[in-house]
Amino acid sequence: MSTPEAPPAKLAIVAALEREVWPLVKDWQVSGREHEGRKFKFFENENTVLVCGGIGAPAARRATEAAIALHQPTLVLSAGFAGALEAALQVGTLFVPDIVINAQDGSRVEIGPGRRVLVSVAGIASVEQKRKLAKAYGAQAVDMEAAAVFQGAQARGVRFSACKVISDELEFELPSMAQFVGRDGQFRTGSFVGFVMLRPWLWPRVARLRKNSAVAAQKLGFWLGALARALRSSKDTEKLENFEAEAHPISGAQV
Repeated sequence: MSTPEAPPAKLAIVAALEREVWPLVKDWQVSGREHEGRKFKFFENENTVLVCGGIGAPAARRATEAAIALHQPTLVLSAGFAGALEAALQVGTLFVPDIVINAQDGSRVEIGPGRRVLVSVAGIASVEQKRKLAKAYGAQAVDMEAAAVFQGAQARGVRFSACKVISDELEFELPSMAQFVGRDGQFRTGSFVGFVMLRPWLWPRVARLRKNSAVAAQKLGFWLGALARALRSSKDTEKLENFEAEAHPISGAQV
């Protein structure tokens, strides 16, 4: 009697905003599904599903729970933009952390053999805060969602990893944007544009942010596409483990 084939390894990617991953998902199938009374937009392509849950930990945790419940992935990957905590990390630099630290409660998870640290915080970090985070946690990059995605995956016994791309360098001061993030984690783009239009001194910084974001999204899409292809024909997680092992040494390098 032949042994039934195991299903292909399935990847669930959890990002914050569509603009971070649009180069990857622009041609994917889109479906709207509901989980625990909330609606989620899923992008699907063969063995990979991606959901943009919104900005911040609560939104990321909800999206992770929905992705696991509705799609039963083999691996949950937190992907998206991150800020640099050291000068060597430039816009478009791939950052695959070995350690993710939750600055809210001090918890941490080790997902790789090295010492590259990503710290997740509650809000957008200023240049001064970036320097403090680097010193306090020995971290090289900062985001807002990875720790929450891990907690959601851990609670359901699903493997977790993270892949970030630098969208703002150490000395780049992001414009004030916290007031434009709704309780659902969605960014109110129209309100932000209206705010900026009345403040010409912000225009150069916002233009630079837009350019940096486009570069970062292209780089991230390239790597995530390669990971999805590596998993496509895999019947277990061996190919995934090999791919992760190859990715960690190039963390911090341009792709």
